Amino acid sequence: MAAGCCSGGCSSSKPPVDKTYRRILWAALAINAGMFLVELVAGAAAGSVALQADAMDFLGDAANYAISLLVLGMALQWRARAALIKGVSLGAVGLWVAGQTAWNAIYQTVPQAEVMGIVGALALAANVGCALMLYFYRHGDANRQSVWICSRNDAIANLAVLAAAVGVFGTGTGWPDIIVAAIMAVLSVSGAIQIIRQAWAELRFIPTPAAAE
Repeated sequence: MAAGCCSGGCSSSKPPVDKTYRRILWAALAINAGMFLVELVAGAAAGSVALQADAMDFLGDAANYAISLLVLGMALQWRARAALIKGVSLGAVGLWVAGQTAWNAIYQTVPQAEVMGIVGALALAANVGCALMLYFYRHGDANRQSVWICSRNDAIANLAVLAAAVGVFGTGTGWPDIIVAAIMAVLSVSGAIQIIRQAWAELRFIPTPAAAE
């Protein structure tokens, strides 16, 4: 019966809550929310689409950490559904970044390289810190994997933002900023596809109550 299945560890049972992981998620949520505000203001002031794109990533990650905290300890089906929502939101961020990148490419906006470098370095430190905290929790269900993928992608993106700042400073054009923003858009969409695929696979193989009886 269903009760017997769950007592044996079926996929719909609730996992034990890892208190250390919960604290890490709260810390990552605070860091990402703070960096979203910093990069949003700095990106607008500097005219950098790469910084604005990274700010949207921070916002998306803050929301993802909040969702992960909400479903932490819930049954697999709820964690998989949360991962599915996060995958869709990450893909939406990627498409928004692609649109902003195209806009800046058309109007040839030249951002302030100094601001990009300073804020990019701060964002890199924040994302590397989050990625290191989450590294040992990168395996598991789709929800947990989605948290790691977002943190990993952001650390990579910040390295690219710093490279863009150097490129803008050296060339005096906005093309390095545009190229990096395009790469960030691809990272977001590819990460979203990976998350959605695993979440969908988990949802497909979760037994229904009728099947579990």
